[in-house]
Amino acid sequence: MPIVHADRLTRIGAALLRGAGASEEEAQAVAVGCVNANLAGHDSHGIIAVPTYIDRIKAGHIVPGAKWTIVQESPTTTVIDGNWGFGFHVNAKAMELTIAKAKTANVAACTVFRQSHVGRLAHYPLMAMREGMIGIATADSGRSPKHVAPFGGREARLGTNPISIAVPSELEAPFYLDMATSAVAAGKIQLAVARGERIPTGWIIDAEGRHTTDPTDYRKGGALLPLGGSEGYKGSGLAAMVEVLCGLLTGLGFGVEPTGRHNDGRFMAVFNVAAFRPLQDFKREVAEFARYLKSTPASEGSPGVFYPGEVEFLREQERGKNGIEIEDATWDKLRALAGEYGLTKQLDLA
Repeated sequence: MPIVHADRLTRIGAALLRGAGASEEEAQAVAVGCVNANLAGHDSHGIIAVPTYIDRIKAGHIVPGAKWTIVQESPTTTVIDGNWGFGFHVNAKAMELTIAKAKTANVAACTVFRQSHVGRLAHYPLMAMREGMIGIATADSGRSPKHVAPFGGREARLGTNPISIAVPSELEAPFYLDMATSAVAAGKIQLAVARGERIPTGWIIDAEGRHTTDPTDYRKGGALLPLGGSEGYKGSGLAAMVEVLCGLLTGLGFGVEPTGRHNDGRFMAVFNVAAFRPLQDFKREVAEFARYLKSTPASEGSPGVFYPGEVEFLREQERGKNGIEIEDATWDKLRALAGEYGLTKQLDLA
């Protein structure tokens, strides 16, 4: 598998997206978002997704250049129609607007609908964190095809429905949560297929509802399992609540529409820490809390405690220095797209 540095991988992703019709701003937003996911170790949301996004452009499911619009708003709330634009681009604008409102009103929230995949969810709460605020984001796939079987079932009825929360601190590595409410993100199944790897028991069931370690069973009528293993009702319940916030509150609804068009729904909220207590005191205490968590002796077979967001930061440092390993199947798709758009020589992908 080739090892590619982040800046080159970003240039490749952005050039291919521009070749498919994305504007410079859109292409950069998507490419940077994907490569940042690779850097953090979330390869399922990394450059592997770019060929899928281009397929969706070709199918008319993503509309490059679409202008997002505000449907209704108040001093603390906004409802945004993405008009089938790039989720990366639309949601960054939505979070910027929500942060601006929270600077005035201290608390603000928004919903976003009719947009493509939003990528790694943590990107948006981290925007609020950098402004001294607590950011919360949840996402679902609207009425797109579902991937997760509710606890006790064998057919998919839910999305992977992630939740992300980021808080400001004095820590070098940001303190944030970014998790799917399923046992694993759907992209990790795709990644295992691309790499020819088996997957752990507890990630998926096959079409008959049986546990399997073969990732190809997923595309043969299988389903992801909810977070929690034998206590999967917890992940299933969280996913259902995310569906309410991002599917029902946005007006997207539930179930699956026949077109199969991917349609992420979003709910995001921002809280200005200074409205509750002095920001510097809060940031200092979050850092002290993280150190308190890490101070426990390690359990048997464990390297010790990592606070939320720390592992991603360490991976980012390592991959930023040494490069990102790209599976051959993904690299071949990128090369094929470069050939299609006459970019092989420009991107040195011969």
